[in-house]
Amino acid sequence: MAYTAADVKNLRETTGAGMMDCKKALDETGDFQKAVDYLRAKGLAAAAKKQSRVAAEGTIAVAVKGKLAALVEVNCETDFFAKNDAFQAFASSAANVAVDAHLSSVEALLSAKSSNGLTIKDNISELTIKIGEKIDVRRLETVALDGHGMIGSYVHSGKIGVLTRVETDKDLTGHEGFRELVKDLCMQIAAADPKFLNASEIDETYKAKEAEIYAAQLREQGKAEAMIPNIVKGKLNKLASEVCLYEQSFVKDSDVTVGKLIEKVSKDAGASIRVTKFIKLNLGEGIEKKSENFAEEIAKLTGKN
Repeated sequence: MAYTAADVKNLRETTGAGMMDCKKALDETGDFQKAVDYLRAKGLAAAAKKQSRVAAEGTIAVAVKGKLAALVEVNCETDFFAKNDAFQAFASSAANVAVDAHLSSVEALLSAKSSNGLTIKDNISELTIKIGEKIDVRRLETVALDGHGMIGSYVHSGKIGVLTRVETDKDLTGHEGFRELVKDLCMQIAAADPKFLNASEIDETYKAKEAEIYAAQLREQGKAEAMIPNIVKGKLNKLASEVCLYEQSFVKDSDVTVGKLIEKVSKDAGASIRVTKFIKLNLGEGIEKKSENFAEEIAKLTGKN
């Protein structure tokens, strides 16, 4: 096949492969589409080898459409590639596919098709070829709203993602104070990291675990053993104000609890407002990151100890 520089350029743009690889593919196959398939096959083999690597960087993407919303955590290996436009576009696409197809599991998302006709799994392989890193759709969280209210969302630098379902007894979507409240609630959850909605949700297992941690901390501080039970009891009494959304101090005004803020907006709007669910994702949470020693790596490459 006689090909031009424009053919090589087109093949590069189609596959994301390097110039020399594109030239070799055209030489080997003699056909543009076969060259695309050739490069994909080569790339997929290389991509498969990358799956044993640790991908703890990446981004959290969000999509909210009417009464359904999704948070998707997409991981890669380095923070540098997490900022790559193609990677960011893929993460956004995955979140939108999850909402559009009403998906609730990573497995279903990987099998779903995106706007380019490829499945999310195939798009991962294609993107791995382009950026040269392991990519993993790790978590998918969705929130649905049945009646009146609003699903709020907030993503902070791709590192923290929040969805908050706020239900009302009448339509408040046009109420400025309500919309501001939903926005503030998302910011509150991102900043203050509540674990429960209110004190009634704190289970005994959680309390017992916290009591053990408090006691261990006090012993480490050298507190007398006889004093520890009473101090732990006092700390547990304050637990709700630390871990429950409604009991937390509002981050914008520490003199007001979130519960009181909701009451105020409810009164102003003449409606019942209540938070019924929230989800927070922290990028890379629970992934054991590999610790690199670059001096050792260089020594291995140069054969020096």
